[in-house]
Order: sequence, then structure tokens, then C-alpha cells
Amino acid sequence: MTPTARPSTILFDIDGTLVDSNFLHVDAWQRAFALQGVHADAWRIHRAIGQDASRLVTELAGERDEAWTAEAKQGHSLFYRELAPRLRAFDGATDLLRAVADRGMRAVLATSAPDEELELLLRALDAGDAVHATTSADDVDRAKPDPDILAVALERAGTDAADAAFVGDSTWDMIAAARAGVIAYGVRSGGTSAGELREAGAREVFDDPADLLARLDELVLG
Repeated sequence: MTPTARPSTILFDIDGTLVDSNFLHVDAWQRAFALQGVHADAWRIHRAIGQDASRLVTELAGERDEAWTAEAKQGHSLFYRELAPRLRAFDGATDLLRAVADRGMRAVLATSAPDEELELLLRALDAGDAVHATTSADDVDRAKPDPDILAVALERAGTDAADAAFVGDSTWDMIAAARAGVIAYGVRSGGTSAGELREAGAREVFDDPADLLARLDELVLG
């Protein structure tokens, strides 16, 4: 897509991008690791949020067998569900999805979260038919930074990579977008700096969904 082209589809990450959930994940992972005798510093967990869960476990707890990794994931899932009542869509997030749809573009959600977490996130967003399609970690063998989730999202949107843009909050999002051949935009709402997002490949960085909503036509028109 050329810098002045209008995308037909905008792909969105959810955790940390549209929903204020990253630090709930940090808490859930820290407690899950502690149950298995591993102390993981909160800041290190935060740096790993947004990538494939198995890769996250390896990065924070070292090489583990499949049973250990599965138990860690299950622990995270249980603790995260306990925290789910605190999930909240960022200001402007739902209106942003509706604004994309109102402009005749497809809004597609592409998350590294499994289906059970995606359901909680969709409930927090309450965006209804503004969302054209969704993808999750359950649709692929490896989640971000591998580009497979974005490839599935593009397929479900019926869109080529050259005719789409992607919005995410982590360096993993930016790397996945580059590997998928999709222009990437970053938001700082997940806790990653603008400099890191740009270095990882973001064309532009916005503060949060409300900032992106206010400047949406810049993205649409180039």
C-alpha cells in the first residue's frame, strides 16, 4: 500500500490496544509462575506480553516440557478469569471500531489471546456489528510475532496485505505486521514507548484509541 492509499481493512490487536488488560495479564502470569516455583519480575512479564504464550513461558521460565508449559498456561487462564471483571475498553476504543465501519472499511480483530479470553475481551468492547471478523491464537499453531494470525485475519476480511493496516501496542505486533507485509501503527496504551514501537516498525504512534479516533482520517488518507 502506498502512503496515500486508503486501506479497505484495518486489523486491530485487542489486549493493550483496545482493552486495558496488559497489567491484568502481568498479575495472572506472575501468580501462575509462582504456583510452579518460578519468580518472574513483573516488568519482565510486561515486556513479554503480546507474544505467543508458549514463547512467553520459555522467555520467562526457561525451557520446560509440554506438561509444565500447559500447567503454566492453565494457571494464567484461571487467574485471568478471576480478574476479568476489571477488564475495561479504553476510552474511544468502541467508537473507533464503529468509525472505521462507518467509513466503509472492515475492522478485524487479530489477537494472540485464545478463544476463551477473546470472549471476555469482546464483552468488554461491546462493539457489535462494527467488527467484521475476529481471529485468535486458537486459529494458528504459533501466535505473534509470527504473522500467521494476521494472515488468517486478512483471509477472513478478503483483503490483501497491501490493502490493509494494522494497529497494535507491542513490539511483537509491529514485527508480526512487518512479516505479514502490512503497514503497522502503534498505540502507547499497552505500556510500550513510542520509540520502541517505531524502531520495531510502526509508521506512526498514537497515545491510545481516543487519540487514533481523533486522527483517524490521517491514517485513512495517508
